[in-house]
Amino acid sequence: MELVAEFANGETSAPFPYDVADRERIDAVVIVAHYRDQAGVRRVYLRSALRPPAALRARDVWPVPEKDTLGELWEVPAGLVEVNERSEAGLRACARRELHEEAGFDVPEEQVMPLGPSSFPSPGMVGERHFYFHAEVDPARRGRPPEDGSILERHASIVDVSLEEALAACRAGEIEDAKTELALRRLAELYPERP
Repeated sequence: MELVAEFANGETSAPFPYDVADRERIDAVVIVAHYRDQAGVRRVYLRSALRPPAALRARDVWPVPEKDTLGELWEVPAGLVEVNERSEAGLRACARRELHEEAGFDVPEEQVMPLGPSSFPSPGMVGERHFYFHAEVDPARRGRPPEDGSILERHASIVDVSLEEALAACRAGEIEDAKTELALRRLAELYPERP
């Protein structure tokens, strides 16, 4: 695509090439399922995910050596917003659906709570916006995730770890998914650890 920049002082740039990625279902919800265990420790659910764009990164562009498991990520549940879900109520319904499909929790819609403002994960390339939610869940009520039929969702692993362990994994580079790290940090701000 070719763009022309218009500046506040009225000047315009010469046309310049710019790469933009777009699709019909561009926005996504991100939802953290969490609970406090019997010892009072806040725990969160993470799901394994295979991400082909990360896995297929060309070795010749790597500025530093990468892991052998490149593309195998740990994430909180997330998913694309359908065209008919483009409203506040629709976003909450979407988050509820993704929580069920990806983590096995079928919770009432009123249990799905906002987790701060939305964000642009990669605004230099794509106009995708992430909408963040959380739900306090009962681990005894987790069922088998029905998934959405996607090949990439088959055989995913689900673990629950303490929020502190998850944040430490982010700091160590073991959780490489930015939306997951942001959601976990927001949850930690909402539920600070008790002394």
